[in-house]
Amino acid sequence: MKVLYAIQGTGNGHLSRAKEVIPALMSRVEVDLLISGTQADIELPYDVKYRYQGLSFIFGTKGGVDVYKTISSNSLRKLYTEIKNCPVKDYDLVINDFEPISAWACKLRGVNCISLSHQSALLSNGVPKPSYNDFIGSMILKYYAPSIQNFGFHFKKYDSSIYLPIIRRAIRDLQVRVEDHYTVYLPSYSDVKIIKVLSEIKGVKWHVFSKNCKVAYKKQSIYVKPIESETFEKSLSGAIGVICGAGFETPAEALYLKKKLLVIPMKGQLEQHFNAESLKDIGVPVLAKLKKKNISKIKKWVKKGKVIHVDYPDKTQFIVDAVLSKYIIATELSNKLLHEI
Repeated sequence: MKVLYAIQGTGNGHLSRAKEVIPALMSRVEVDLLISGTQADIELPYDVKYRYQGLSFIFGTKGGVDVYKTISSNSLRKLYTEIKNCPVKDYDLVINDFEPISAWACKLRGVNCISLSHQSALLSNGVPKPSYNDFIGSMILKYYAPSIQNFGFHFKKYDSSIYLPIIRRAIRDLQVRVEDHYTVYLPSYSDVKIIKVLSEIKGVKWHVFSKNCKVAYKKQSIYVKPIESETFEKSLSGAIGVICGAGFETPAEALYLKKKLLVIPMKGQLEQHFNAESLKDIGVPVLAKLKKKNISKIKKWVKKGKVIHVDYPDKTQFIVDAVLSKYIIATELSNKLLHEI
């Protein structure tokens, strides 16, 4: 079987998960890789056959998506051209991690496309829903990367099509310890904003990882560092606790490493509000925004915050095998019915 594995390149989470999924796929089928989108800080250690601009969301500096930059950086004409030229018909199956070019190419040409992503889990009726109302966000979740079947990842197994998070090997192999700092990763906030708030919390050492930082620097007890995988992982493994956005991979990794966690969902990101609701469901504190008004809550978390205990076993190969087998069974049944007709 020849499979195209298509990965969203906006943010780091999709590519982090792909590092584990790719070898599991390669052990079973022939695989080519496709990436679309920007704003990722990591590279895959595998050959990528297709790279597209795709449809990306650009992070701002005030806690949300920069709408102007997002619109100006995307071209509908280029998007149409990429969908038109995407060679999905060369494959028996496309496995899609919230990647729009291959998903829409499959939908328009009748090629089998299965979704294997965190976003797929959010379409389940069993997942806690946020009170946050976002019509456009709902449309994005449903139609950004359409597929014929959905398999998802979430913090809890809310139904049979949802799996627990895939924790990458680099995180599983870390020597976990507790040092004297907290790790902070809030890519939609500026360094200035983060420093302004955290500097009000005295007697705490902060490791802030910033998309805007090129050379590490220090302000009081706040160490601001560029995003680099090994440095971030070392900080994460030794942290007392972690403050981050309500994405998926970083909170899951913090929980796996038994670090106390506090999350701040990104403005205008419905997915993060879904995640915040599920994290709240398992006992993780959630802040609406990073602002001076919430300093007392951060202080309380620093002093009294608890570690939330989870069990995220390594089942990547099992998940990949389950997805492939369900596709094969569905295909065989479809072919049998067509033959009988």
